[in-house]
Amino acid sequence: MERLPLPDALVAQARAYATGDATPAEPRDAATVVLLRPGAAGPEVYLLRRQTSMAFAGGMCVFPGGGVDPRDFDDELVDRGLWSGPSPAEWATRLGVDEPKARALVCAAVRETFEESSVLLAGASASEVVADTTGDDWEADRVALESREISLTAFLEKRSLVLRTDLLGAWSGWLTPVFEPRRYRTWFFVARLPDGQVTRDVSTESSTVTWVGALDAVEQVERQEILMLPPTWLTCLEVGQHPDPSAVLAAAEGRTVEMFMPEVVEDGDDFILSTPPAYAALMADR
Repeated sequence: MERLPLPDALVAQARAYATGDATPAEPRDAATVVLLRPGAAGPEVYLLRRQTSMAFAGGMCVFPGGGVDPRDFDDELVDRGLWSGPSPAEWATRLGVDEPKARALVCAAVRETFEESSVLLAGASASEVVADTTGDDWEADRVALESREISLTAFLEKRSLVLRTDLLGAWSGWLTPVFEPRRYRTWFFVARLPDGQVTRDVSTESSTVTWVGALDAVEQVERQEILMLPPTWLTCLEVGQHPDPSAVLAAAEGRTVEMFMPEVVEDGDDFILSTPPAYAALMADR
């Protein structure tokens, strides 16, 4: 991927924040999930193209996800036995946060994935997962969750389901640069599309949705056929190094998230955004 020089106006804007002449916006915590399924040439990922009218990342291809809702912090979800898999304490270690925030991030990841793709990482027990979410009753519950009429806890309790946190893997963390007017502190998760479930184009924030090979998505960005923010592009590039979703989830085991914020750095006579050192070798091969 060609690392294009940043416009002079953006560089000047970044310098204003660096010198304290401007105050950065407070980031909002968010979670996004890289949904995976097997493909002929490696794992495929599920992408939503955001409406061009959206204030943040308009026209960009993204993974399902969104901001953490206050009700995602509901500790009764665990107390009522609706949580299965790694404990909030274990997730806190993986995500680099305290237990309440870890619980909220996992809940947001599952809730937003269901709201934006109709894929639900939950089951009737710790060894089961919902096989079909396409009925009208499921859609009514999805809409109620999306509109905040019900909480995730109430939804799971109504359906007699448990949250299958073991179906998620922690992947990475990205913080929007200080010079952006809208900022997010986003935790990236990975998950396999459950057997029997299908994705549906249900998000009001997207204009189109698609399944595409992870490396094919990278190449489409390089050919300027689609647009992605750097974290999405780099995630597709990294995920695409693995042969299948199982290998991606195996790579996620034992990972701990370190939040990375791109900064403006010199590149010869130009300025570009920095990337995590771990991606340097992958980018050098492009």
